[in-house]
Amino acid sequence: MKNLITRSLTGLVYVLVILGSILGGACTFGALFALVTVCCLWEFYGLLNVHKSASINRLHHCVGGLILFAASFVAANDAWLSTAVFGLYLAYLVSVLVAELYVKNSDHIAHLATVFLGQIYIALPLSMLNYVAFSGVGDGYTPIFLLALFVFIWLNDTGAYLTGMNFGKHRLIERISPKKSWEGFWGGLVFAGLSAFAFACYEPSIHLYKWLAMALLVALLGVWGDLIESLFKRTLNIKDSGNALPGHGGFLDRFDSLLLAVYAMIFFLPI
Repeated sequence: MKNLITRSLTGLVYVLVILGSILGGACTFGALFALVTVCCLWEFYGLLNVHKSASINRLHHCVGGLILFAASFVAANDAWLSTAVFGLYLAYLVSVLVAELYVKNSDHIAHLATVFLGQIYIALPLSMLNYVAFSGVGDGYTPIFLLALFVFIWLNDTGAYLTGMNFGKHRLIERISPKKSWEGFWGGLVFAGLSAFAFACYEPSIHLYKWLAMALLVALLGVWGDLIESLFKRTLNIKDSGNALPGHGGFLDRFDSLLLAVYAMIFFLPI
C-alpha cells in the first residue's frame, strides 16, 4: 500500500510538472526538457560505466547532449540561426573523436559506439521535441502537439495496463517484457485512438483521420520505445534505470516511450 501511494503521488507530480512546463510557454518547456535530457544521459552513461565498465566521461557527453537540445531549441524557433548553433554540436562531435586519441581504452570502437548510442538514443529524440513545439497551426511556440504527444503516450500506457491486467493472456515479447500482453497492446491503441476525437474537437483545422493516425503511430512507437529500454535493462541485468523518481525508477523509465514516439509527431509535422 505504501509503495502504491508513493507511486501515485510521484505520478501525479510528474504529470503536473510536464503539463505545467508545456502550458507555461517555450521557456518553461525548454528548461524542463533540457534538464530531462541531461538526467536521462547521466543515468544511461552511468549504467554503462557500472555494468559494462565503459569508462565514459558522463559530464562531457551530458554537456554534448545539452548542446544538441539547446541548438535544436534555437533552430526550431529561429531557423536562420540553425547553421551557427549546430556548429557547436559539430564541435562536440569532433572533440569526442579527437579525445579518443589521448585516452587508453582496450576497445576504442566500443567506447565510441556507446558514447554515440547515448546521443542517438536519448539526446536526438528529446531535441526533436523542439520541432514539435515550434511547428504547428500557429506561429512560434504551439503546445497542442506536445500535449497530444504526452496524452497519447499516457492513455496508451493506461489502456495497456488496465486491459492487460484484466484480460492479458498472450505475451507480447516474453523474453524482454514478461508482463506485456497482446491484449494490453490493443487496449492501449484503443485508448490512445479515442483521445484523438477530443483533439479533433479542440483543433478542427486538422482532420480527424490525421489525429487518429497520429495517436495510433505514437502509441505503436511508444510501445517499441518501452520495449527497447526493457531490452537494455535486461542486457544490463537491472530492474530500473535509477531511483530519482520514487516508485517509478529513473528518468529513462519514465521517458522511454517518448524516445521513439516523438518521431511519429515529427512525421506528421508540419500538418
